[in-house]
Amino acid sequence: MKQYFAASLIRNGILGGGLTADDEKITYSTGKAGITKDMKHIEMRYEDIAGYYFKRVFFFPAFSIRMSDGKEHRFLVFGSRRFRSLLNSRIKGDSGTQKEGGNDD
Repeated sequence: MKQYFAASLIRNGILGGGLTADDEKITYSTGKAGITKDMKHIEMRYEDIAGYYFKRVFFFPAFSIRMSDGKEHRFLVFGSRRFRSLLNSRIKGDSGTQKEGGNDD
């Protein structure tokens, strides 16, 4: 079953869009014009996610998702408690990289 999250990519500023989670991966997408294709559509397969870090940035819930190839994607995610629950249930990586911080929304 797919789950949807309002989210913004944090890379050279904040780029609005959304995250879609299904049984195999999490996909970030945005319809913004004038940005590179690699920022418009990012697929993160659960098996390729090494871990994540959660913290608050100016009171907003921020996640850094680290991939097994060393890449890191940062997002502001609204519905952070539900998103964190999804990550905890799907990621088989190092649980030591899952950090708690602040109150969830």
